[in-house]
Amino acid sequence: MPQYATVVGLVTYTPGEGTPIPIPKGRIEVDLADDSATLSWEAERGVVGLTAIPRTQFDEYVEDGKIVME
Repeated sequence: MPQYATVVGLVTYTPGEGTPIPIPKGRIEVDLADDSATLSWEAERGVVGLTAIPRTQFDEYVEDGKIVME
């Protein structure tokens, strides 16, 4: 079941072996699994961003106050 959160600090994801890309500050939808977190957001009006990051990385962002859960 998805939850909602707000990105308030620098949060990034890395597609494949590429350069880290920042997730825009603002409200995101979060779907948590044991080993990963799937994040989605509106990148631009009508354009959805979507990525999965390791659960440990997501938990660190929350602990550091970069992501605030609702």
